[in-house]
Amino acid sequence: MKNLFKFFVFVALLSLGISALYDYRLKHGALGTLQRAPEKYTLAKSPNVDPKQVASLEALNQERRALVKSVVPSVVAVKTSKKIGVRRQGMDPFEFFFGNPRRQYRGRDEALVQNSLGSGVIVSNEGHIVTNNHVVAQVDEIEVQLSDGRTEKARLIGADSQMDIAVLKIDNPSVKPLVLADSDSVQVGDFVLAIGNPFGFEETVTDGIISYKGRASEVGELLQTNAAINPGNSGGPLINLRGEVVGINTAIISTSGASAGVGFAIPSNTVRTALESLLKQGRIIHGYLGVQMRVAQPGQAASPSDEGVVVDEVVPGSPAEDAHLQKGDLIRKFDGHDVKTFTDLRRLVSQAGLNKKVELEIERGGKPITVSTQIREQPPGYLTGQAGPRQTPAPQNPDENDEGSSGLSGFQVGELTPAIARQLDLPNSVHGVVVTNVDPSFGGADLQKGDVIEEVNQQPVNSVADYNKIVSTLDSAQPQVLSVCRHRARSFLVLRPR
Repeated sequence: MKNLFKFFVFVALLSLGISALYDYRLKHGALGTLQRAPEKYTLAKSPNVDPKQVASLEALNQERRALVKSVVPSVVAVKTSKKIGVRRQGMDPFEFFFGNPRRQYRGRDEALVQNSLGSGVIVSNEGHIVTNNHVVAQVDEIEVQLSDGRTEKARLIGADSQMDIAVLKIDNPSVKPLVLADSDSVQVGDFVLAIGNPFGFEETVTDGIISYKGRASEVGELLQTNAAINPGNSGGPLINLRGEVVGINTAIISTSGASAGVGFAIPSNTVRTALESLLKQGRIIHGYLGVQMRVAQPGQAASPSDEGVVVDEVVPGSPAEDAHLQKGDLIRKFDGHDVKTFTDLRRLVSQAGLNKKVELEIERGGKPITVSTQIREQPPGYLTGQAGPRQTPAPQNPDENDEGSSGLSGFQVGELTPAIARQLDLPNSVHGVVVTNVDPSFGGADLQKGDVIEEVNQQPVNSVADYNKIVSTLDSAQPQVLSVCRHRARSFLVLRPR
């Protein structure tokens, strides 16, 4: 009993000590701040800048608000889902008891639902929405979320992977479409807004300018902008000062996967042509001329002024043959528009419209000639590439190289001269060797005539001599990695042993 009494006395004294310490800290320590006298403070009541001095900036603010408010209701978030069948490897105990609402089990197999996000813009009173093909390709369900929060099922009207354009439709009579502007009138430096659903954040608005016009790519010429474009922005509109669509955001160049200030949009004129083709014909019809451009050999200029397209081949039965074009003809103008590179010619043909009669101004034997033809639909299976619609074998030049024992076989390369670089519309920073011929049986990678090989296994290439020296040391039994520039876009190709 005496020990128990001592224990209770100890507990009581300990409690009194803790209480006294708390009171002391409350009055003098860290907790004392709760009992301090109020601090005196005076908040600023007027801005440091006289509003009259920045009246134009305030007016710009008001105008930009009005612009954004008028266009945001026409931009939608595109949400897709796809079921992917996978084989189960046992049962997770948590899922056994509680289940997983995102998985649907069928015996030993399960379907995993994959969700993706994108953007789109309403372009018709009937509810047609333009977006990117890669946003809605091979999905099971498509929903769009409007700016007022409503979500509606959308059906796919049509799509084209070559142009990366798709058209959806929702049944909503209250939609507000945006106008497709004339993208040919767009100039570098024009103010633009990019609106979309980046990372799932609907109605996100970023601003910038048109930083380049006519950037060549696999889907055609693009508008380049520094307006921030991120994953989820794909398919959303690029807007001008009048609230019109000048482009559909489609791609970025980035080392991190997020915006690096270099984004690309499909021009609205291209979008309009594709949209009307889909709605009227049920598919996107690609214009077709039927010529292959020559890649000039080392020491040769592509043309006297290094501008224009030199015809290297005329496809039998094509509109080019109907116009009596010949090998060696220099195409200067297409339907009144200047032709400086093959990308110019390809863009003009694609925008010409089906069955349209056009005139070509050419130079033959130093003499100007005007011929006419009618643009037709691109035939099924017609292949397009950097240097022309079709790739055919060409005679091997002494400066070309075909390394059959180095692991890089099936194609030849030549020197990249300034004339060739201009003809291929390459950036000034590109260096390396140009692919001048690809064997039709070559299956190592998607290498094309006109590609520029800048590196082999991370070793820089500046000339054919460099290339020969590097490939002579390669192990033909090992895969080789090429750094390639095509259409002003850089990528890596892996060539595996055959």
